[in-house]
Amino acid sequence: MGAQIIDGKAFAAQVRGQVAGHVATLKAEHGITPGLAVVLVGEDPASQVYVRSKGKMTVEVGMNSYEHKLEADTSEADLLALIDQLNNDPAVHGILVQLPLPGHLNEDLVINSIDPAKDVDGFHISNVGLLGTGQKSMVPCTPLGCLMMLRDHHGSLSGLDAVVVGRSNIVGKPMAQLLLGDSCTVTIAHSRTKDLPDVVRRADIVVAAVGRPEMVPGDWIKPGATVIDVGINRIEAPEKGTNEDGSVKTRLVGDVHYDSAAAIAGAITPVPGGVGPMTIACLLANTLTAACRANGLPEPEGLTA
Repeated sequence: MGAQIIDGKAFAAQVRGQVAGHVATLKAEHGITPGLAVVLVGEDPASQVYVRSKGKMTVEVGMNSYEHKLEADTSEADLLALIDQLNNDPAVHGILVQLPLPGHLNEDLVINSIDPAKDVDGFHISNVGLLGTGQKSMVPCTPLGCLMMLRDHHGSLSGLDAVVVGRSNIVGKPMAQLLLGDSCTVTIAHSRTKDLPDVVRRADIVVAAVGRPEMVPGDWIKPGATVIDVGINRIEAPEKGTNEDGSVKTRLVGDVHYDSAAAIAGAITPVPGGVGPMTIACLLANTLTAACRANGLPEPEGLTA
């Protein structure tokens, strides 16, 4: 019997539906429309796709979407001036600066110039510190989405043994903090962890966020464990043939070898269609949370950590 597939696409649609319901209530009862401002510097093709998708879904849930597209050679001073303007705009409850930024811009400086209360990516150093000390913060979207799916599948996570493979500031570290907050016993593993297969094999929950295609094979997985695959990697797929230019076609895979892991795990997220759709859904949830906090209103249940 194979693993239960955790359908991130369906779960994300459910989250967006909850957000839309709360937004409608905010408008009807308080005259408040949450607003999300997205800043894109340059013309990175992947970033343009993300920004378009974010804007579309923001409007679909009834929020205001503000897009600011700047030239690739925009100066740091001009970018910081725009962020300052958005920080002081009461119609804007969430600010997201699309990464990566062009090389001449200091990403840490830019992210830390955002008002922490409007930092819906959860990357500001203040939010990192608040999360790490168990206080109310804005939580990074991808780890928040993983946590929501785990809570939905397990109910309580208390006492479960969790291994996070990957130590990035965007996913690995905040994911570990969230799991600790739900009373898991947490190990952060990475490429230099000794006896990595044995470390992963003892986990009830495996979150793979290391950025290496199919690095985690099925024989690393404990029978019945829940596997959350954060990786999105493009690899050559000769079986699909070639493109018009003669290059080999590609396919998306995660950090987990799906087929072998699905034969052993109790539940698993696919790639694509697993964690990915939850990231934008949680961005919208964070914007809603920020709007509620800014107006002294109760936070929406089930949409925050």
